[in-house]
Amino acid sequence: MAFEIQELPDVIRVIILLNLSKGKVVPKVTLKRNIDKVCSSLTCISISELNKTLAEMTSEKLILDNGDTVQLTDQGLKLGKEWKSLLLKKEPILEVVAGLVDGSITGLVVILSAFISLLTGSGVFLSTKTVIFAAFLTLTAVAITNFSSFFLGGITEDLADIMTLRTLMNYSLSDIPDKKERDKSLLLVEKLFLVLGKEIHRSNLYAAIICSITTFLAGSIPIIVYLTLPTPLDIISSLSIVAAIAGIFLVRYRSKKTRVHWKVTLAETLAIVAIATVASLLLGGFA
Repeated sequence: MAFEIQELPDVIRVIILLNLSKGKVVPKVTLKRNIDKVCSSLTCISISELNKTLAEMTSEKLILDNGDTVQLTDQGLKLGKEWKSLLLKKEPILEVVAGLVDGSITGLVVILSAFISLLTGSGVFLSTKTVIFAAFLTLTAVAITNFSSFFLGGITEDLADIMTLRTLMNYSLSDIPDKKERDKSLLLVEKLFLVLGKEIHRSNLYAAIICSITTFLAGSIPIIVYLTLPTPLDIISSLSIVAAIAGIFLVRYRSKKTRVHWKVTLAETLAIVAIATVASLLLGGFA
């Protein structure tokens, strides 16, 4: 399948891929009804146009046509997930990375600050309740900030992206010589992006929740370990957990999603965490 959306079957193909991206067997009648729902009860396409597109997708080995039902092949599933990720931002990449980075850095800064204050004697008179309150207040503030940033900023960015994609699609479809098919294609794209706009608000809410929860967990686990274990197990265990979060889970996740060698990703991650931690400690010391 070409990336360009140049004809009506291309638009129908994208909608079919989105509808079947979960890999389930779907009756053709249900698929036609789902496409009609995109058009807000308007009959945008005929059953013959749907069958023509399904026949093309079958020849491209994107779907399995079982007569009355259809299902995506492995290749179709992969392509459907890519379109879903492009249009709906369903792949939690940035939010998980940001959550792990911010959470581990916050936890590391809190742990090192408490440890340094004990070494210097400045934290001798601080009670355990005070330390716990301050630590989780800081972590909660970071998690809430991440939530609002991803929810509001994500919606703005994603809506801008799909508006650009919609403009490009409309530009390609406007070259269709047949006026009836051109108008039908443009109408279907317009209705599709109205549906996508609503879905983007929902997916950004999920992304914001994922980021804030990831941030809180990545920071709270090492802090809890540090506060509950005796010295010197507290500092050793908590720093080991931070190293595991940043050095294993974060590096492995980034390396897999970006398809960059893990050694390069490890070096980048360690450099960012080290710089951010030192800067936070210095600013905290001056404050």
